[in-house]
Amino acid sequence: MDIRTQNALRQYQSVNVDATAAIASPHRLVQMLFEGGLERLASAKGHLERSEVIPKSEMIGKAVGIINGLREGLNFEAGGELAINLDRVYDYLQRRLLEANLKNDIGMIDEVAARLTELKTAWDEIGPQTSTAPIEGEPGEINSTA
Repeated sequence: MDIRTQNALRQYQSVNVDATAAIASPHRLVQMLFEGGLERLASAKGHLERSEVIPKSEMIGKAVGIINGLREGLNFEAGGELAINLDRVYDYLQRRLLEANLKNDIGMIDEVAARLTELKTAWDEIGPQTSTAPIEGEPGEINSTA
């Protein structure tokens, strides 16, 4: 595959993810973050195994950013102790990835991937919460206050 085809494919994938995120439920958005984080970690591990240091670092950086997105989504008022504990877990995972990046340690990447997989599995089992509140506006209209 030539470079132009690769760039076009990346652009398509970016637009596809953006479009999916625009219509996804909050539950699905969190699932997408977990999936994206795990994909970046798998990619980082592959780059590390091939001694590709720069792409490895980029993928770890993206995984750290995704975990930061999960942290920013925590609702400490509604989540209470659970949100506090998740914040601590996410902080630990971010620090572990930074250490893995510095030490080129596949074991640390695997550890973070295992914890993210556990969190994703738990999140998937919760399932999206259904709302009984009516949505304002006309059918098909996006309501920014919902």
